[in-house]
Amino acid sequence: MSISAVRDVTEKVKPPRALFLRWPFGHPLGEAFNVAQQLTVLYDAFQFLYTAQPGELRDLPYRWRRESYSVPEEWVSGYRT
Repeated sequence: MSISAVRDVTEKVKPPRALFLRWPFGHPLGEAFNVAQQLTVLYDAFQFLYTAQPGELRDLPYRWRRESYSVPEEWVSGYRT
């Protein structure tokens, strides 16, 4: 499974499963020090491992610096950002 920021390259490489985020290079999990954002992407990536079909490329709906994030409660209990 890969997390990609360049969809056309990912389509050519054809990884077994991939998530696509329309975010700047160097930020595959999100903004620096935005722990809630990074944990949200990781949570979605782990969920994707259970639900993805072979060869699937899924777009995540997040927009760069336009979303509010909270740590997934069912994943990390007692954690504060």
